[in-house]
Amino acid sequence: MSSSAPKSGSLPARPRRLLTQNREMRQIGVYNWTLPAWAGRLPDGRTYNTCPSAGICRQVCYARHGTYLWPAVRAKHHTNLQFVLDDPDGWQQAMLAELAAPKFAGRWIRIHDSGDFFSDDYTSRWLRIMRHRPEVNFYCYTKEIDRFRRLVEPDPPENLLWVYSYGGTQDHLIHPQTDRVADVFPDEESIAAAGWSSQEASDLLAVLGPRLVGVPANRIPHFLRRLDGRRFSEWQAEVDAERHTHRGTAAVRAITSAPSVRRRDHTDSRRVA
Repeated sequence: MSSSAPKSGSLPARPRRLLTQNREMRQIGVYNWTLPAWAGRLPDGRTYNTCPSAGICRQVCYARHGTYLWPAVRAKHHTNLQFVLDDPDGWQQAMLAELAAPKFAGRWIRIHDSGDFFSDDYTSRWLRIMRHRPEVNFYCYTKEIDRFRRLVEPDPPENLLWVYSYGGTQDHLIHPQTDRVADVFPDEESIAAAGWSSQEASDLLAVLGPRLVGVPANRIPHFLRRLDGRRFSEWQAEVDAERHTHRGTAAVRAITSAPSVRRRDHTDSRRVA
């Protein structure tokens, strides 16, 4: 995330509402908090990356397609991020105030319809919000495995459920034997064939259903072509293996191309009486 400050004298943007519902979330009674997906530039020129551990997922991200690119929608997401960056204390208080409304008691909030827990401070603020609003339930997908291992897992709020999702640069930190994990599959048939459980009927199944969560890929033609029949975990593993091979080859080249250095034979320089 860019560390440059907003222009002198400017005030942080404050959205009128922080929590919204898209059509899918409205059908299951869930509210969501959204940031712009992955990397971009704010209107004031600052650059950002809200998904620092994104891997292959950024190439087929649903939040970088369709309605998410509409100017009004993108402006809303940028405004949310600017509020967090420019006035984190104000954002935290505003979120607490909004969640105090009676309509949120007993309801579920999905943190990040797009975006992720991009910093330790931002993550810690969400944890404080959750603890101050125990009557509200929260859930999320995340690829920030290391951050959650350090900040969340040792003492998680009782009203938070999360699922680690494949397709990021920290996939190697996921323990599928013990973690709740989500993987994107080409279709429903491949989910069933793998013995995983689909969350297609309700996004809440990602945290309330069986531990191995299958997410069917979005039916966007050029995204499906890139996916090429693979799961996110398989695609990311291929990319990681290629990168590892490339680094190994580069290291060997560096060693073999270095000029040889003749070792000095000290016995030759000894003075003979």
